[in-house]
Amino acid sequence: MNGTALLKFLLVTVHCSLFTSNCSLFTGHPKDMSVVKTHKDLQVWQKAMDLVVEVYETTKKFPANEIYGLTNQIRRSVVSIPSNIAEGAARQTEKEFLQFLYIAYGSLAELETQLILATRLNYTETVHTDALEQIRKMLSGLINNIKARKG
Repeated sequence: MNGTALLKFLLVTVHCSLFTSNCSLFTGHPKDMSVVKTHKDLQVWQKAMDLVVEVYETTKKFPANEIYGLTNQIRRSVVSIPSNIAEGAARQTEKEFLQFLYIAYGSLAELETQLILATRLNYTETVHTDALEQIRKMLSGLINNIKARKG
């Protein structure tokens, strides 16, 4: 199964077996598979991209002396999440896809830790808890579904 076919199969499987319509991993209706073509159709990728924008807005308010410290680390972590989802979705095997989803999951935990630290340092009051949790659940669901399919 090539990468595109694998992605389409996984998306239908995940949507139909794990998630309700308000927590699906792709846009569009499951019967309209012409919508599912790339990682950009994954809702988890879209939510992660939205989080990137939100976090960049948050870090704009950090002290200038943090530009090469915590600000940079937070921005790298948040960008890593959708980037790894995209790279994994473009790979040819489920094993590779899983590897990149785990990396995205790790980056999410790293980001959460850094945002908590930023609040402790009084750089922000915003931790983006809801978005982090939603992305965490979506990644976990996708990872668990792929693992279950592998046996």
